[in-house]
Amino acid sequence: MKNKFIDYERINIVQKDSETDSFTEERYVQFFHYFKKNTTNVLDIGCNTGRGGAMLKKLDSMLEISGLDVVKERLKNIPEGIYAKKILGSSTEIPSEDEQFDAVVAGEFIEHLYAVDVDLTIFEIFRVLKIGGRALLTTPNPNYIKRKAKNRTILGGAHFSQHHNDALRMKLRMAGFSRVKVFGSGRVTRYLGYRFPMLSVYGSYLIIGDKC
Repeated sequence: MKNKFIDYERINIVQKDSETDSFTEERYVQFFHYFKKNTTNVLDIGCNTGRGGAMLKKLDSMLEISGLDVVKERLKNIPEGIYAKKILGSSTEIPSEDEQFDAVVAGEFIEHLYAVDVDLTIFEIFRVLKIGGRALLTTPNPNYIKRKAKNRTILGGAHFSQHHNDALRMKLRMAGFSRVKVFGSGRVTRYLGYRFPMLSVYGSYLIIGDKC
């Protein structure tokens, strides 16, 4: 596990696009839109330099957010006042006791994991959520019409896995999540919202599961 942790850090530290993604703030607005009432304690997995966490605090200053990332330098560069805790660690072994969070968010994150670590991460998210808590993840959509028309793949670079929504639904249910739902995400939501009936028009999708 130690070598894999170091590998993820090495790979991610050179991925500068994630620090400037123009949709990051809107992605976290979507997360917030689907938070359950009385959500207070939030874990932001793959928090990067804190742009998403800053948006959550802007939307609700009372949120107590913990940020988890494998890249030490990114955690150091997060402005003060966003995260109550900045945690250097792996999503496969989250440094947290059981049932600590009302919500766990991971924006465009799981595709950066090897397939075997996706399952471990989902089980870890389930573990650290409180009873009644909610997991919210976005990931690129393998069935995106525009990508398929250009015969492009999600895989490559820092993307080690891809996730068809039906398979990811099953993974969440196998980990114990209930009421698993999928919504559109990505830039197309600026024009079509989250609920257009054809998921294939969205470059990414949001998947939600409850621990109940």
